[in-house]
Amino acid sequence: MPEDRILSQEEIDSALKRAQNGKPEEDSSKRPQAYDFRRPDRIAKDQLRAIHLLHDNFARSLASSLSAYLRAYVMVNLVSVEQVSFGEFTQCLPSPSCIVSLAMRPFESNAVLEMNPNIVYPILEMLLGGNGKTRLKVEREITEIEQSLFAVVLRIVLHDLEEAWAPISPMQFHVEKHETEPQLLQILSSSEAIVAVGVEIRIGEVCGMMNVGIPAIIVKMLRQKFDQQWSVRKAEATEEDRQRLLRLLLPARIKFDTRLQGPTMSVQDMLDLSVGDVVEVDYPIHRPIDLIANGRLLFHGHLVDTGRKRAISLDAVHEYD
Repeated sequence: MPEDRILSQEEIDSALKRAQNGKPEEDSSKRPQAYDFRRPDRIAKDQLRAIHLLHDNFARSLASSLSAYLRAYVMVNLVSVEQVSFGEFTQCLPSPSCIVSLAMRPFESNAVLEMNPNIVYPILEMLLGGNGKTRLKVEREITEIEQSLFAVVLRIVLHDLEEAWAPISPMQFHVEKHETEPQLLQILSSSEAIVAVGVEIRIGEVCGMMNVGIPAIIVKMLRQKFDQQWSVRKAEATEEDRQRLLRLLLPARIKFDTRLQGPTMSVQDMLDLSVGDVVEVDYPIHRPIDLIANGRLLFHGHLVDTGRKRAISLDAVHEYD
């Protein structure tokens, strides 16, 4: 050691500690770590974050597609992305349920898509002309006729899933078979690792889960493409994405209504009404009228005459704080 070198305080403390213990410090990074062979860690955390971002885009696209098709406001939220074994994935699925096995071309493997009955039957009700707002608790298997009706919704889901995976790999999902019991789905071994994606679909007050299981080996094969795409991916939506959302929203229908806010009375006064009493319910034509779209106040106006009908002339746009 050069004579003119001066030891730092950290070097002095480290030398004293080694002298007291009689042995060099043990590096914690070199200590053996427990490894569970039943749950192999095949996917890095940064890749799981990339998969989370991919399916977050899928959830937003699916919300627009289902809203346009069902003509109702549909919310789709990504709930979780995690790596589990195929056995754990099937054990968490409800029974019975709507489960499909998906071929992942050009890869020689299969994925799983499951939709809870809590959301399947309200969607079927809407397809048959209902409003889908009734909370149905159906504990039976889906019939073949219902599967045929629901096939259109599955095609929409798979199309948006393919679009979400397109920047990573040109993948095509095809339905191979339908199942209603998770235990009968024998496409992977119970110890095989998969990436489980949980998505919540909400239509009004009705909500249910959609679960997608993708083999982890496929995700691992595409790791390099994940790194390439997400290193240059823009956070903001492109003009093409905005135009696509606009095309999906243009056919949507909006319900307009107006409310003539007349006089009010208490419940007690209403109960005290009897034969011969007079209730004034007129509405002055000079009083402003509110125009409401899907339950939200948008415009203020006044009554006008358009031939045999009455209409509203818009005066101002309602401003929210």
